[in-house]
Amino acid sequence: MELARFAGVPTFMRLPHLTPGNERYNDVELGLIGVPWDGGTTNRAGARHGPRQLRDASTMIRAMNPVTGIAPFAKVNCADLGDVAPNPVDIMDTLTRVETFLAAMKAQSICPLTVGGDHLVSLPVLRALGKEEPLGLVQFDSHTDLFDSYFGGSKYTHGTPFRRAVEEGLVDPKRFVQVGIRGTAYDTTDVEWGLEQGIRIIRIEELYERGTSHVMAEVREILGKRPSYCTFDIDFIDPTYAPGTGTPEIGGPNSYQAQQVIRQLRGVNLVGADLVEVSPPFDPTGGTAWLGASLLFELMGVLSEAIEKRRG
Repeated sequence: MELARFAGVPTFMRLPHLTPGNERYNDVELGLIGVPWDGGTTNRAGARHGPRQLRDASTMIRAMNPVTGIAPFAKVNCADLGDVAPNPVDIMDTLTRVETFLAAMKAQSICPLTVGGDHLVSLPVLRALGKEEPLGLVQFDSHTDLFDSYFGGSKYTHGTPFRRAVEEGLVDPKRFVQVGIRGTAYDTTDVEWGLEQGIRIIRIEELYERGTSHVMAEVREILGKRPSYCTFDIDFIDPTYAPGTGTPEIGGPNSYQAQQVIRQLRGVNLVGADLVEVSPPFDPTGGTAWLGASLLFELMGVLSEAIEKRRG
């Protein structure tokens, strides 16, 4: 209430921007970072511009969630830790840069909330967080991202990150659940491979038939009490509400249902999360970014509770 929200340098949620070396950096418990990179995109690029627009949109966020009663900024020390500097012409170099950045955060016991960028950015985050113990994973998405390769052998695209994560032992496939899968398909090899590994795939039809509360109860049971990660692709939401994304699929949840699925992750031992695939060029109104910023705040709520519980 001391500075108008349209004033000042935009940061995520108007939080302080801290970098290693700042005396306050070591006190951070929940760090928001941007990964402005879409080198894994196979068709409509633009998600590299997501973090910047999400920062601007997030200046509209206030301090408390009146439904859950969570005030994340009061629960834990939060900060905007800046962007991972990407290499826009080298996929493998960028993956290494993201992993290194996140590994440094983990070494400081900072829980990351990563803002993409395309969905390939989740892979290096999981490499940083899941090396010591495979993580549980809940993925809100319209696509499985379980393909093996694209274009004659390219293993690293936004359609392959979670196959790589399972293969590398970063994610426990028996504690991996995907929610919202839909849309036309090349074939069924991604789904077949996922089911063979033990991944629970919940299509959008099942989500609607059973209802959000029933499905999310199963999600919490699958994840259990061990460390888990949440990845949220904005295309989980119907393009009526989130048109600013590279691979939209009709028939998805509305913005309220998106809030519900995140809120119902309360109690899960989350060690990190990300929100990806916001692509500003496909939504000149900025509405998709505002929705994304609002969901980041919901994620901050469940993450802050998990941090507080681990802190004791």
